Amino acid sequence: MSFESQGNPEGTFPSSSRRPPFFFREEYAGLIVKGNFMTLAAKPKLVEEGEWLAHQVVEQYRLLEQMIDIIKVVDDRTGRICNPDVCPTMSASGHTYTWLDNNKNPIKIPAIQYINLVQKWIVGKINDPSIFPTDTTSPSFSAATYASGSLTPMSTPQPLGPTNLNAPLSQLSGREWLGKTSGFPETFESDIKSIYRQMMRCYAHIYHGHWLDPFWNVSAYKELNTCFVHFINVGKLFGLLGDKEIEPMQPLIDIWLAKGLLPPLPQPKENVPVTAGGAPQAAPA
Repeated sequence: MSFESQGNPEGTFPSSSRRPPFFFREEYAGLIVKGNFMTLAAKPKLVEEGEWLAHQVVEQYRLLEQMIDIIKVVDDRTGRICNPDVCPTMSASGHTYTWLDNNKNPIKIPAIQYINLVQKWIVGKINDPSIFPTDTTSPSFSAATYASGSLTPMSTPQPLGPTNLNAPLSQLSGREWLGKTSGFPETFESDIKSIYRQMMRCYAHIYHGHWLDPFWNVSAYKELNTCFVHFINVGKLFGLLGDKEIEPMQPLIDIWLAKGLLPPLPQPKENVPVTAGGAPQAAPA
């Protein structure tokens, strides 16, 4: 869907002007709240980082889900706003995102089907106690409190082998990973990066495919901006998103950076290759 061919909501521009899409223009980059989003993203001092990121990922998905619900509204004329006829592929600004079929082959599917599968996959991850543990008395939590990271059937800690007492404390305590002390699995960081990457694709499609209809038409584009700037802030602050992943939305992010809404953040950690699963018929590519 080309926004250049649909006219400007507040006037028209000649096609030769090659103006950027509406959502990449400063006049449409406003939010429904004021202030620095760093205060919402910053980890409280006494909260373990894994716990904080688990909370943030769940909250970010809750906000995204509300935006997705808007593009699923049924239009009397065309059916769902996002449908296979309007959005035959999951795409955004020249990027086409594929899904993995049962044989792990990348396939192109309609955007609404892709988004539905992403939602089911993310909910499956969040509700999986082996990834997002909620029972701190479970063996997975207890095991994380011991250097050996394992327990016998009688719940007796397994001793480690001989160690070099001159070694660094981090080495003496065994292998470390994000969220270990709170009971999160060793794959937790790669899992939440994979979840965040899929949410980023959903936001990119929502902007490039549906900013004008429905978000502009129902005066909800500032709500979309507010959810997205919060999402980006958390993703960049904790290294959950790389430059390549945010590329389809970089011009809007640059506007917010220039306005001081997103202070310059450190470069993200290198993404760990992951195989996303959990969807009933396929997996994210």
